[in-house]
This record gives sequence, C-alpha cells and structure tokens, in this order.
Amino acid sequence: MLFRFSRLAVAGVAALALLATSAPATATATGGPKPTIVLVHGAWADSSSWAPVIERLRRDGYPVRAIADPLQGLTSDTAYVAGYLSTIDGPKVLVRHSYGGAVITNAATEVTGVKSLVYIAGFVPAAGETIGEVAAKSSTPLPLIATQVPAGTEVVIDPAQFPAAFAGDLDRTTAADLATTQRPANTRAVTDASVAEGFRAIPSWALIPRQDRAISPDVQRFMTARAGARNTEVDGSHAVMLSRPDAVTELIEQAAR
Repeated sequence: MLFRFSRLAVAGVAALALLATSAPATATATGGPKPTIVLVHGAWADSSSWAPVIERLRRDGYPVRAIADPLQGLTSDTAYVAGYLSTIDGPKVLVRHSYGGAVITNAATEVTGVKSLVYIAGFVPAAGETIGEVAAKSSTPLPLIATQVPAGTEVVIDPAQFPAAFAGDLDRTTAADLATTQRPANTRAVTDASVAEGFRAIPSWALIPRQDRAISPDVQRFMTARAGARNTEVDGSHAVMLSRPDAVTELIEQAAR
C-alpha cells in the first residue's frame, strides 16, 4: 500500500511521538520482553518514512522508537545516536536505512543491550572507510545539489531527479512530496571515517532492494557479505521501507527473534 507523504508527516510523526514511545513491551514466546526496535532514517529522509513499518511492528506487539538523525557527519551523528540509545533500557534491535547503516555500525559498540543490527538498503562500512569511498564504487553517481551553510556544505538530491534516484516504485505524488521535503545532509556524512565495526560482535541482517539506484545492489552485496549479514533481496527502490513495508517488517522481526 502506498502512502501520501502528507499523511506520513502528520499521522506518522504523531505516532512516533505519542504511540511508539509509549507502547508497552510484550512478552515473547520464551517469556522475556520483546526488544525495543530503534529505527533511524538516512540522508534525504526523516522519521516519518518509517510510519508504515512502525504501524506493523506495533500491531505485532513490539515497542518502537524512531530517532531523528541530525545528518551532520558520521562522527557527530554516531555520538548523538549512541546517547539516545543509552536512555533505552533492555534489549534493542537497531534498524537503519541508507547512510544510517554507518551510524549504527559505530553506535552499537558504544552502548549495551544491542541484540542485532538490521541494514535496510544501507551502508555497512569497515573501520577506516568513508561513505564517500564506498559510494564511489556505484556506477551511477547521485544527482546532488550542494549549498553552503554556516555548518559547512549540505547536499540534497536534485528534486527533479529524486523520484528516479530514490523512489522509483512509489506513485508520482508521493515521490514528489519526498523530494520536496527531503532533509539535506552535511558532506561530513561522507568524509568522516568509520571507526568501529559493530557487526563483528553483533548478529546482523540486511535487506537489499534489487532496483536501488541510490546505492548499487552490487555494492550492498559486497558490504553485507563482508560483514557476514544474513541477506534478503526484494524488488524495490531505495525507498523500500515505504514501498515494501511488509518485507522490511518481516526482516526486522526475524532479527528481533
């Protein structure tokens, strides 16, 4: 089912703020509480992009949190997310989309209770590697527009080319709304080097959309194989959490179990 972004922005954010954070933990088949699912968006998106997945996770009894990624650089974003994670008691499953994969790879090593990592069309960098270096392996560069701001240089995807690059399997209105409301990312997101490799000690899962034009599926396969992740492939664009929320939810719940 496709969602209009205006509905996501209103209903989805309200659900994140009021419902997802307050949902009680439900016991698993083994008697323990279900882990908290922590969702973090990547570049050129926001937390409302998780709304269809949040709805399904809550329906299945999972407590859910959604973190707004500052998108100001891998080092500072990692510190921000790790600080947020430290406030969540009990077991946690960290789920990140796109650039966010690099953030959980690093933040997971700074907190306790992380049960598993889930990469949704995500980057999985090795220590010492930058997102820019990995992205350069893709055959088709993204059509980016740069703007100088007080905090440095921020980039967005050219709105005219956003649907094809990011959301090729969404309806035109939803894709256009996403293009209009996309959040810019500081270039430090691609120039800060990754430091830690959370996937070395924490089990990881990955969902690879076969029609992803933002991060080449072959590059995703390379990174997830290197990380030893359990891979699942589906037909879908980079915005797979919106176009294929059932598949995304199923993978998250596998990781949670």
